[in-house]
Amino acid sequence: MNIFEKRESNVRSYCRSFTDIFHRAKGSIVYSESGKEYIDFFAGAGALNYGHNNDYIKQKILSYLDSDGITHGLDMYTSAKEKFLTIFSEVILTSKKLDYHIQFCGPTGTNAVEAALKLARKIKKKPGIFSFMGAYHGMTLGSLSISGNTGIRAGAIGALNDVNFMPYPYGFMEGFDTIEYIESVLNDVHSGVEKPAAIIFETVQAEGGVIVAPIEWMQRLRNLCDKHDILLICDDIQVGCGRTGSFFSFERANIVPDIVALSKSISGYGFPMSLLLIKPELDMWEPGEHTGTFRGNQLAFVGGTAALEYKESTNLEQDVKLKEFFLKNFLTKEIATISENIAIRGIGMIWGIDLANFGGSSFAKKITSRCFELGLIIERTGRNDTVIKILPPLTVEISTLERGCSIIKAAFEQCL
Repeated sequence: MNIFEKRESNVRSYCRSFTDIFHRAKGSIVYSESGKEYIDFFAGAGALNYGHNNDYIKQKILSYLDSDGITHGLDMYTSAKEKFLTIFSEVILTSKKLDYHIQFCGPTGTNAVEAALKLARKIKKKPGIFSFMGAYHGMTLGSLSISGNTGIRAGAIGALNDVNFMPYPYGFMEGFDTIEYIESVLNDVHSGVEKPAAIIFETVQAEGGVIVAPIEWMQRLRNLCDKHDILLICDDIQVGCGRTGSFFSFERANIVPDIVALSKSISGYGFPMSLLLIKPELDMWEPGEHTGTFRGNQLAFVGGTAALEYKESTNLEQDVKLKEFFLKNFLTKEIATISENIAIRGIGMIWGIDLANFGGSSFAKKITSRCFELGLIIERTGRNDTVIKILPPLTVEISTLERGCSIIKAAFEQCL
């Protein structure tokens, strides 16, 4: 029995699928202690959009550490925070004609979600929240209450009140209008459902099985919230920061959410960091009303600043579009053709191979396990873990992307 099995809690998860011991990583490659190389199609669950140990970001961090810069600052003014706020305002907000206040939350995505729920309820003076079937928003109690997976919700006994789940545009009979359904619930005085303070949604349900919301659906959702005086919260934690092409995943729909949650790759280097973007008129917090010891992660500010500089200097958005074209073409021609029961979904640099109707979870697990044996780290997601999720760093070299995809194809051929 190794030290992990002897001492680490049973709650450990990813290490049960990826059983090697890793010690070094660069770009899109992870190296084990045994010397084996693995192509990374996991990217820290979306926290490493710029790759492992990105040279530009790393040098900025090392320089900051070498200068004895502040490493922990709560929410005090620091030069690192000033630089991050300045470049984020100029490169992201002003350039996109967006006006948001920025709230730094606790270090993980679920902290931003909790803050969003708390603020929405404070503003509207209502407890209710609408979420969507298939949603995933985090593991703390408030976030669990708006996540659809009954397996993970089981640990939040007695804390799942005041949430109603609405149908996402997936999995229903053809022609079923989910926005019209929500409208009818809100308008029906006998529906038994109170009007909520907010509706929280993901433009792409990543953990839900890589389900991409249609542009028109998102636009109608925005209009519905305006009509009924409901706040619209976008959880852009996994598919923001360029994952779908544009920096924010909601840009393709030309909508502006009232509140946006960001985390994962916002720090650029895998450092813990999360934040809320809040329309200025909605920033109704009292000083210290929502706080956290590690909301001042200075290294994350440095990494986040460097990441935005890197993004601007490398034309990353166009690069993602080119790789999206490759992935869509490969999956459509090489994987979907294996069987009419295989479904392919995705956008940008997040794609899913849905095997629910082709062998289910056991076959999906067999494929990902074989991929790992062949040198590819890739995970399963979705209902019953039947969807193989492709999530490489945005910076992955096209040759490495091709090699990773060839491993997926080889795994299918060998497992069949």
